[in-house]
Amino acid sequence: MSVGKTLAVILGSGLLLGAGQLLAAPTASMLSDTCAGCHGTDGSSVGPATPTIAGMSAEYFKTVMEEYQKGDRQSTIMGRIAKGYGKEEIALMADHFAKQEFVRHKQDLDAEKIEAGSKLYDKSCSKCHDEGGALPDDDSGILAGQWLPYLTYSMEDFQAGKRDMPKKMKKKVDKLDTFDIDALMHYFASQQ
Repeated sequence: MSVGKTLAVILGSGLLLGAGQLLAAPTASMLSDTCAGCHGTDGSSVGPATPTIAGMSAEYFKTVMEEYQKGDRQSTIMGRIAKGYGKEEIALMADHFAKQEFVRHKQDLDAEKIEAGSKLYDKSCSKCHDEGGALPDDDSGILAGQWLPYLTYSMEDFQAGKRDMPKKMKKKVDKLDTFDIDALMHYFASQQ
């Protein structure tokens, strides 16, 4: 074989291999790495207004992403980001984050509010948000140990109608005053 033909075969093979690389499906880790800028490495947020998504149930993750895609959930940027993913990609990310450990960060919190929030939790929240809001399988997101500002902003969105509040939650929340809600947020944030 001539040198020209050999070179053509080598270059052609290289191009085919390169094209195959480009067509390879993205991995769960690769897709999830795109979330690190806001949600932290492996979904453990270090930004107080951004939730930790590590440890979140796969079903809840998929539900939330679908709500963002449809515009059913209030967002600043997540609605646009979510629209860039297909169902298979979201399922890969959901499974990836469900396997990650939820990291709780130390926060400066008010002990009086934590104590008051604990009593309110037992009375108003424990039936749906099991174990202090720590169970991912209740499919309402992990509340225990989330950043206080994130919890506060989320509750404000619920109360303003920017997020759908389940009817039984609304019944409970409507009975609470501003101090009570703040106390509950402190309680959830304090769960280590």
